[in-house]
Amino acid sequence: MRVLLTGATGYVGSYVLRALLHRDIEVRCLTHSPSSHLVDTGPSIQQVTGDITQPDTLEGAFDGCDAVIHLVGIIEERPAQGVTFERIHVAGTRTVVEAAQAAGVERFVHMSANGARPDEGTAYQTTKWRAEQIVRQAGFGHWTVFRPSLVFGPPDPGRPEFASQLLRDLIRPFPIWPVFGDGRYEMQPVHVTEVAAAFVQALSQSAAHGHTYVAAGPTRLPYVEVLDVVARGAGLSPRPKVPVPLVLARLGVYTIGRLGMLPISPAQFEMLVEGNTGDASAFYEDFDLDPTPFTPDTLAYLQDT
Repeated sequence: MRVLLTGATGYVGSYVLRALLHRDIEVRCLTHSPSSHLVDTGPSIQQVTGDITQPDTLEGAFDGCDAVIHLVGIIEERPAQGVTFERIHVAGTRTVVEAAQAAGVERFVHMSANGARPDEGTAYQTTKWRAEQIVRQAGFGHWTVFRPSLVFGPPDPGRPEFASQLLRDLIRPFPIWPVFGDGRYEMQPVHVTEVAAAFVQALSQSAAHGHTYVAAGPTRLPYVEVLDVVARGAGLSPRPKVPVPLVLARLGVYTIGRLGMLPISPAQFEMLVEGNTGDASAFYEDFDLDPTPFTPDTLAYLQDT
């Protein structure tokens, strides 16, 4: 099997690339430039350049591939550079799907996000939903959509994940941790190796065809406890927390936060206080995975970040 992988230079993408190579699958990585850094090289990897927002740059890139794993997405917009949820999630997915169809690709595995829905959500969530619909309606012989929750696990240099970012932006710098609201909204982090393994297994798992999976871990914790677990994983002691009323927090995020002066965007804020959990039973039933709890021991890699 030859798989076209988008987002191969990202955090999740680096793990998916390793998981594909572990199964001796040939991988064609679509990157922005020839100098884009991959976590591995070798005869089973081919690197091609292209931009998912510019269809003409993808000509020939999908030829000879049996499947596509599409991971590209953004968590924060940069409109001045043309980086928006609409352009990357919706238009970009449509471009990738059409390129795959033109090349006769029959298998397509897509990364969405937990909380994706058609309305009453953030632009991030609604554009993720519309991207899912593009995949569902494309007519692939085999397709699967994953909706990961917060993904954790050792990051490669330059590819931070949510726990290391939380450590960098909040836990280490502040002697007292501000918490939006009561901090009881729940998180259900999933380990990156489980996500990567499921993506690769879905390529050939007949039970995965036509299904959308919530990829969430076995541990549910309120946000205030997530902070403590991350701190302990990094070898630190939990610190006092001060609640910030949601109305005041929202005011700040939607003013100075829009200017990039806070480590959280409005979309990230709304998704945080909404919580990030789901029923992951099918995720663990249909794929051969080893559930990894979210504990100080499994976060010990933070001591090296």
